[in-house]
Amino acid sequence: MTAFILIAVVGALSLAAINFYGVKKLDPGLPKMVDIADAIKEGADAFVRHEYKVIFTIAIFIVALLWLSVSWYTGIAFLLGAVMSASAGWVGMKIAVIANVRVSNAARISKSLGKTLKVAFRGGSVMGLSVGGFALLGLWIVYVVFGDWLGQTHIDQLKIITNWLGVNFIPFTMTVSGYALGCSVIAMFDRVGGGIFTKAADMGADLVGKTEAHIPEDDPRNPATIADNVGDNVGDVAGLGADLLESFVGALISGVVLSSYMYYTSMNSATPISETLVKKLITYPVLFASFGIISCILGILFLLVKKVSEHPHKELNYSTWMSAGLSIVINGVFSYFYFKDEVVLSAGFRFGPLSAWYAAILGIASGIIIGLFAEYYTSYDYKPTQRIGKSSVEGTALTITEGMALGMKSTFLPVLVLGFAIIIADYFAGLYGVALAAIGMLSFVSATVSVDTYGPIADNAGGISEMSQLAPEVRAITDKLDSVGNTTAAIGKGFAIGSAAFAALSLFASFLYSQARPADTSGFTLILNMVNTLTLAGIIVGAALPYLFSGILIEAVTKAARKMVQEVRRQFKEQPGILTGEVRPDYKTCIEISSAGAIREMVFPALLSVLTPIISGFLLGPEFVGGILLGATLSAIMLAIYTANAGGAWDNGKKYLESGNIPGVKKHSEAHAAAIIGDTVGDPLKDTVGPSLDILIKIMAVVSLITVSIFQDNNLLELFK
Repeated sequence: MTAFILIAVVGALSLAAINFYGVKKLDPGLPKMVDIADAIKEGADAFVRHEYKVIFTIAIFIVALLWLSVSWYTGIAFLLGAVMSASAGWVGMKIAVIANVRVSNAARISKSLGKTLKVAFRGGSVMGLSVGGFALLGLWIVYVVFGDWLGQTHIDQLKIITNWLGVNFIPFTMTVSGYALGCSVIAMFDRVGGGIFTKAADMGADLVGKTEAHIPEDDPRNPATIADNVGDNVGDVAGLGADLLESFVGALISGVVLSSYMYYTSMNSATPISETLVKKLITYPVLFASFGIISCILGILFLLVKKVSEHPHKELNYSTWMSAGLSIVINGVFSYFYFKDEVVLSAGFRFGPLSAWYAAILGIASGIIIGLFAEYYTSYDYKPTQRIGKSSVEGTALTITEGMALGMKSTFLPVLVLGFAIIIADYFAGLYGVALAAIGMLSFVSATVSVDTYGPIADNAGGISEMSQLAPEVRAITDKLDSVGNTTAAIGKGFAIGSAAFAALSLFASFLYSQARPADTSGFTLILNMVNTLTLAGIIVGAALPYLFSGILIEAVTKAARKMVQEVRRQFKEQPGILTGEVRPDYKTCIEISSAGAIREMVFPALLSVLTPIISGFLLGPEFVGGILLGATLSAIMLAIYTANAGGAWDNGKKYLESGNIPGVKKHSEAHAAAIIGDTVGDPLKDTVGPSLDILIKIMAVVSLITVSIFQDNNLLELFK
């Protein structure tokens, strides 16, 4: 069965390579465009190289810790996950800085929205295919090397063992958990570091350039504009890729860990899971994802080979829905034949061999619905965002207030969908079904990431067009693509939040299962006592944790943005010729400010997510940690939806005003300034806080899953009993 995984990996990475070099061969345009693109490329390369040096220094320490305290294979799997996640982010960043200038040139030469869209999407597809390809490549290595060659997926090794420290675990579950943790740590650093970089530059460029100097966005006279464009690549491309890869892997391993512990703890019960069924349950999530990636390859090719219309949103939806539809159909056929000869009721499958498939479809459907809600609340085609645009006429205060209200209201319906989906997925196929709902939602992750990544590429293309002083119609094309990209990014964030909720719940159940002892083979009750004072205290602390985490991130952005504002003001004051176009701004210093701020500030939030469950566990034990996981998950879901939708609505509310939709209101007016400030307030919310919260709850769950068997009997409460 691992051959199917390898086929999907080879197909995804091969098409990614073809599209990478296909985009690279395109004409980059005028010498001035190439000079600007090279400056963006150099800044992005320098930051990512520096960031990865810091990350891998910390990663080596974690590898050593896992090797000594758990097992050597957990440490190796962690390193493998880190390499796969970093590779996807690196490739995505590389194609983004290559594609941006070529998208700008395609708009300049063709004057066609459809042809320009195709170039941007082709570049974005490299990131999408790399996310799916590298995630599955790492898992294929895990299954072949650790599962088959070392025998960890053989029946005789699907049991709880005890290491030299007295720690209990099932070997293969610890291996895949180590792999997921490696992906999560890279994703956290990429998202946090990239988010701080891009938003510090964006806020600095907007607050001084647009509201004080009244120069256009991406104007070459703005010293922060190159740093802003660099940030789009390191935050919205490399960070996005690592984020979604981590979500994808986290969903997959939750099903693997659950099925392994379900088999072991039911071994001597009245309804044991058969040996053949558990082997299929362990492999099914990765095979499901493999067929999903193959579907994405076909969906991406469909858009690249067809004649594209002048309606980018519709064309992108065609590709996404085709990928999702093919994934549903192919996996339906596969699921039936895969489980048809098994007694699946013992695994909680209520509706025969298609039970898990039903749960996966439910995940896909709920992801689409949540995405549609995100589109409704963030697109300026609908009233909520239009109201924000119109409220700018009354001033900044009402713009901010309206956006806050929209973000808060937008949490209810998506959470309602998630709640019902969790209940129904559990009814279809138990907790394994909840994991499959997350896997289903992310089964066409390559298509959704391709669409998401196209947005920052189009945004950068607009910046290059402005700085190169190309014709206004060129910027109009890139602005239209960018506007659609903002909406698709909001939809993508909806998918990420929804899948994070499903995966976190599955990982939470795995955390409870991981407290099983070697003797627990005749049944194991998953209980977290809500009236236990330790659990209740943990829930309260856990619920506050996402707010602390978010506050740290926003403060980190504002620190770097403040320095950026001061630098831009200094340059304008000391070099008046910058604003007249006679003196070239000092772009390099602004890039260094963002880079230094991001590197300095990204470490603490990342360590907070890793160390909180470990320290809490060794102090107060698993009941307290279980409460923290529950409280943090619930709080983070609400906060992530709020920040993503409020920030997206402020951004598109500004674009609604700039597009001339409000009679009598033009650019550089007081209303426009209010809209810009609203957008600036929303920047760190939608692009730094929101995406990082998804990773926070999953990284805490995975760390808890790995370490619970260590602190279960080795905490202060146990010592004083």
